[in-house]
Amino acid sequence: MEAPAAPHNPSEQNPGEHGRPDGAAGDRHTLELTVSSAEEMLDLGRRLAGLLRAGDLVMLTGELGAGKTTLTRGLGEGLNVRGAVTSPTFVIARVHPSLGDGPPLVHVDAYRLGGGLDEMEDLDLDVSLPDSVIVVEWGEGKVEELTEERLQVLIARATGDTAGADGTDDDVRRLTVTGLGDRWASADLSALRG
Repeated sequence: MEAPAAPHNPSEQNPGEHGRPDGAAGDRHTLELTVSSAEEMLDLGRRLAGLLRAGDLVMLTGELGAGKTTLTRGLGEGLNVRGAVTSPTFVIARVHPSLGDGPPLVHVDAYRLGGGLDEMEDLDLDVSLPDSVIVVEWGEGKVEELTEERLQVLIARATGDTAGADGTDDDVRRLTVTGLGDRWASADLSALRG
């Protein structure tokens, strides 16, 4: 059975020289990864936390059950924030203050929000962004106006050739991580490989 197609993401172009599409100067940097288990997704989130700082926006795109919240849970562990990171579907957004001197994590689930940034304005993400790391699940087409500098993570269930020893590939995910803008042009995304 073939997995449903992932939403179109204009940042998913074939990388050219230096990981930038078509060799474009400095505004995109892409890395592709395969994750084989929920624990690996948590570890990836922890590694991602090491790259993030206050003012960063991370957009997570993928079907239900793809691992967006699991990745964010690992990110919360890596940022050393307070509170269990769970899906904020029914509250839309949760703020997890830092337990140390790092930035708080603002975790948003935009699944139930239909409009663009207009519906997001009540969340005051533009006010929170300079001091926080903001992670938005289902944010495509809704939060891009917050900043041109963002990290987009597309998570897709793998099919076919990545099946495990038992013939299943339920836990295998393929991720495309794309850094947009000057903030990510020189970032070492290879640190995510572990």
